Amino acid sequence: MKTISLGKALKDGETARAVKSGGIIIYPTDTLYGIGCNAEVSESVIRIHEAKQRPEGKPFSVIVPSTDWIRENTVISGENLEFLENLFPGPYMAILKAKRAIPNVTNREGTIGVRIPKNDFCDLIRKQGVVFISTSVNLSDREPIFSIKDVPAPIREISDIAVDAGEIRGHGSRVFDLTKGFEIVRF
Repeated sequence: MKTISLGKALKDGETARAVKSGGIIIYPTDTLYGIGCNAEVSESVIRIHEAKQRPEGKPFSVIVPSTDWIRENTVISGENLEFLENLFPGPYMAILKAKRAIPNVTNREGTIGVRIPKNDFCDLIRKQGVVFISTSVNLSDREPIFSIKDVPAPIREISDIAVDAGEIRGHGSRVFDLTKGFEIVRF
């Protein structure tokens, strides 16, 4: 795992290329450190799933490029889209019905968890135009990780790049289920 500063990650083209090509990246968000990759690169997604020791069948949430992407790829009411346009970017996730199944991302019910974090590195991800896995860097059902130095060994071993932005003392994103109206899942 190569560790680089946030400033360097934002300036060098290597990190942007890794985002597009399926590199596994540990990165800062507006809530906690996350780990992710281009959701279309199944091999990388599977490696993250295994390293996190995540239960089988539990999908990942994703960072999406824009609310236009949400409108085009999910079933959403005009009222809920307006809600998200006012909410994003920020420390939130919305659960929506996907218009089509996306391997490794949609669950059995066809729903998808989408995020548009308010964070410089996540802006770099969004500019690449890919759907990017967004999950906390901890092992499944364990305490969050606040610093790159505390990333568990199984996750370090599969990661290509770790973007170090110092200590992040946040909490998980707030979650809204918009599949059947409006429900607060985690606040």
